[in-house]
Order: sequence, then structure tokens, then C-alpha cells
Amino acid sequence: MIKLDVPIKDDISNLKAGDVVYLSGNILTARDQAHKRILEEGSPYDLEGVAIFHAGPIIKNDGTDDNPNYKMVAIGPTTSMRMNPYQADVIDKGVKLVIGKGGMNESVQEALKRNGAAYLVATGGCAALYVNGIEEIEDVEWLDLGMPEAIWNLKVKCFGPLIVAMDSHGNTLYK
Repeated sequence: MIKLDVPIKDDISNLKAGDVVYLSGNILTARDQAHKRILEEGSPYDLEGVAIFHAGPIIKNDGTDDNPNYKMVAIGPTTSMRMNPYQADVIDKGVKLVIGKGGMNESVQEALKRNGAAYLVATGGCAALYVNGIEEIEDVEWLDLGMPEAIWNLKVKCFGPLIVAMDSHGNTLYK
């Protein structure tokens, strides 16, 4: 088991396919529409060392539109291959960890190698489990895309388990 602080500030090239990882710090959710907007307009966050989670969280607002009080209900991985058209270019902007399910294509594998980054798989069907690792929702950007497509900035502690499925050496659990 490997514990990492995010955003990543150190070299993570020692991660190998099959390693089990837990994250503490901040992670961002982003799906295909957010990835597309990042490339078209720029990111609302500094992406250096960031972990991006391919997830469409279910969130309730116990506050008002003017004074929101967001609470995480469930958060599980979404199918990462939907982000294939954008992911390599987003990784090139400094992203170090991508979290999702189902694997990604060769262009993403090459971007992981080029940037010393890794793709981590989150287990589908564990949306309630992953909520336990979220301490708070710090903020949200691009809510105009809809709740699942917005970028949620999540403070996490021991978020996992996550498995390194594609490492920065070209190793993958999918072949």
C-alpha cells in the first residue's frame, strides 16, 4: 500500500502497475465536457501535480443557490475511455494522476510515460465506499455544465483503494 499526498510534488515514477494507492489532499473531478473546456478555455485550477477523478458525483445542496452547502452522497468512477480524445493533452498540462475505470488508449499511455504520470483504477460499484475518503467539498467550477460534469475540488484523506493500472513505464494491467 502506497500513500500519496496530492497534488503530487515528488517523482512518482516508482509506481508500478498493480500497486495499491491511497490519496490525501485535494483531487478534482472531471468528465468529458470539463476536459474539453479545459483544452478550449484553460483550467480554472493549476493542474501541476493534480489528480483528476473521472467521476460524476451525486451531491446535495443543503443550502441555497446564493449560499450553497454541498454534501457528497456518492462518488464512483465513470468509464475513462470517454476522455480519450482529451486526456493526453490534459496530462501534458501537468496532471500526474488520472483515476477512473476501464482503462485508456495508447495516446494516454504515451502521455503518462512522457510526464511521469499514472492511471489509477477505482472499483466500480463502490461509490458509497469512496465517499468515506472525502472530508469536504472545497468548491466547484463550471456548474453550468451540470452537476456530474462540473469540476468538484475535493479534500480527501486515505481516498482509495486505487490500483495503478497504467504506469509511467508503459506497463498496463489491460494487456
